[in-house]
Amino acid sequence: MDIEKTALDGVMIITPKRFGDHRGFFSESWNKSAMDAAGLSYDFVQDNHSLSMTPGTVRGLHFQAPPRAQDKLVRCGRGALFDVAVDIRKGSATYGQWVGVELTAENGKQLLVPAGFAHGFMTLVPETEIIYKCTDTYAPETEGALLWNDADIGIDWPLDIAPVLSEKDAAAPRLAGFDSPFKAGATE
Repeated sequence: MDIEKTALDGVMIITPKRFGDHRGFFSESWNKSAMDAAGLSYDFVQDNHSLSMTPGTVRGLHFQAPPRAQDKLVRCGRGALFDVAVDIRKGSATYGQWVGVELTAENGKQLLVPAGFAHGFMTLVPETEIIYKCTDTYAPETEGALLWNDADIGIDWPLDIAPVLSEKDAAAPRLAGFDSPFKAGATE
């Protein structure tokens, strides 16, 4: 597997090897012992699978606060999406900065989004499926969000079309005035 560091400490692009022939391919999207050997030890406890029917669907920027914070490993099962992580750790040298990567069913890339980062994505084609692992189960009492198009964060979303948003995501707060529950260097 190929592990690529990004500009945000802890956020990584992981591309598993694919073994293919005339029938298609096989790939291990997660192998605990291989990841442990690479220094990436996570205890994933929940898999999520979402379908977005329309290009320009935006979900996020979401997080769960401690003590139910989640690390996520995100991949695309069908279609294509632009996946984003935003550093929301107080005291971090990269606080408020973001990285994004295109995840497609074809490229097999995955984005590892540790706790302390808000996560979101924009679908690029119709009927895009997103599959992601989490290190804690969903806990609505700890969920939070930031506005997907906050100018203070400045995400360069790839599609210049009216986004398809939930009411909750459209009304999410901005980074300015946000009191993050995460601190740089803190362990969960």
